[in-house]
Amino acid sequence: MSAPKSSAGTFAPLAQPVFAVLWIATVLGNTGSFMRDVASSWLMTDLSASPAAVAMVQAAGTLPIFLLAIPAGVLTDILDRRKFLIAVQVLLASVSIALMVLSQTGLLSVSSLIGLTFLGGIGAALMGPTWQAIVPELVKREDVKSAVALNSLGINIARSIGPATGGLLLAAFGAGITYGADVASYIVVIAALVWWPRAKNSNDALQENFVGAFRAGLRYTRSSQPLHVVLMRAAIFFAFASVVWALLPLVARQLLGGGASFYGILLGAVGAGAIGGAFIMPRLRGRFSSDHLLLGSALVTAAVMGLLALAPPRWVAIIVLLFLGGAWITALTTLNGTAQAVLPNWVRGRGLAVYLTVFNGAMTAGSLGWGAVGEAVGIQSTLLIGAAGLVVAGFVMHRVKLPTGDADLVPSNHWPEPLVAAPIAHDRGPVLILIEYKVEKQHRTAFLHAIDHLSRERRRDGAYGWGITEDSAEPEKIVEWFMVESWAEHLRQHKRVSNADADLQGKVLAYHLGPEKPVVRHFLTISRPAAA
Repeated sequence: MSAPKSSAGTFAPLAQPVFAVLWIATVLGNTGSFMRDVASSWLMTDLSASPAAVAMVQAAGTLPIFLLAIPAGVLTDILDRRKFLIAVQVLLASVSIALMVLSQTGLLSVSSLIGLTFLGGIGAALMGPTWQAIVPELVKREDVKSAVALNSLGINIARSIGPATGGLLLAAFGAGITYGADVASYIVVIAALVWWPRAKNSNDALQENFVGAFRAGLRYTRSSQPLHVVLMRAAIFFAFASVVWALLPLVARQLLGGGASFYGILLGAVGAGAIGGAFIMPRLRGRFSSDHLLLGSALVTAAVMGLLALAPPRWVAIIVLLFLGGAWITALTTLNGTAQAVLPNWVRGRGLAVYLTVFNGAMTAGSLGWGAVGEAVGIQSTLLIGAAGLVVAGFVMHRVKLPTGDADLVPSNHWPEPLVAAPIAHDRGPVLILIEYKVEKQHRTAFLHAIDHLSRERRRDGAYGWGITEDSAEPEKIVEWFMVESWAEHLRQHKRVSNADADLQGKVLAYHLGPEKPVVRHFLTISRPAAA
């Protein structure tokens, strides 16, 4: 009984027409993108046999995501998301049109291919956080997790269909037709976005501007220790695992002696393995912890790289790449799911953008680095070195446990509105907040330990300075102070406090003497009068 129920829950969002239409359009769009990537990677092997040049295609596609993911996450929060997505799709279609024309006319060069791939990467960087952010708008609240899982499944369906289809089209009709098919997929996506009956954005008096939202996202990332662990684990895993993606075109052509269609089949096998991995992930999560799943993904990926280095028969390569796809989706969903679990809603887009930045930065640096190693020692040795490094890194990082992500991050709304004598302009600041506690001497050490944990929450939610002081005349009187850049940012800070943060504040208040709550004061910067 439980299995059918789980299956129904997984596909429940498809019963909602708007999500179903956009999901299908996204699958088609991603399929076209994978077809384009296959054509570009294979054409580069025609234009240059250098491992570094081939790896540059991978780097050119991921570098923009590394550079622009965080600004894209900010834009997701302050622009109309439908119009923004349409503009990005037009950009991506223009890139594929240019590739189609250049390939048909024989004018495509190494530099133009890398440059257009870079532009396509810009489009992917702008699109990624926005697609994730619109999911709650498309489905019921209880279906959000299933919708996120379906989006991941859709990407891997496209990964299994796109490369194989692209390889077949490339072998049968050439690069021009392959790029043209990608253009057609973007037209479908644009039509679906135009059809989407999205409600207009409501005016929010506390809506952030780009610069303020950018700073708030970086401030949260800098102060969130659980997110730091996720980012470190992701960076190390993907830096080593990127070797197989950077050199796979050369593995297909030089080690395995295959053509364009075989390369597409190899990538299709990775996608098929990822789909299979997505279906068995619930069982794996029920039996293994996130840390064990990530370690297993590292070991399987390393084993695949080692086998490919031995130049096995083609059918063996196809089978082992099925396992690579399963390991890859396991690592992706484990790290992405943990990142989502440790991020509150107000900063989720920007936090995930930071995660995407680290992911693509590791892939970019890894691709460039492994390409250089391949130039020096050859493809087979590079695969073996990467496999050995991934095994060692997997066991070392297994000791750095991923956060459980079980904290209640729903806003508590328990902070009362600040008392003011007159309305205050939202852009006025900085604001100094003072909170006065009375703590008995014997409880001071425990109080300081508790408030140290609270200080991280203050910084995550908007404070850029924090401190703790005592009254020289009354040592029991302790004042906590922190600075916020504007009055509007402090009002947002009130709305950002989660239930888990409220528990931290409760632990601090437990050491406060007396029936009255601590005294809270807000001080605003006064502009200096102009000189006479």
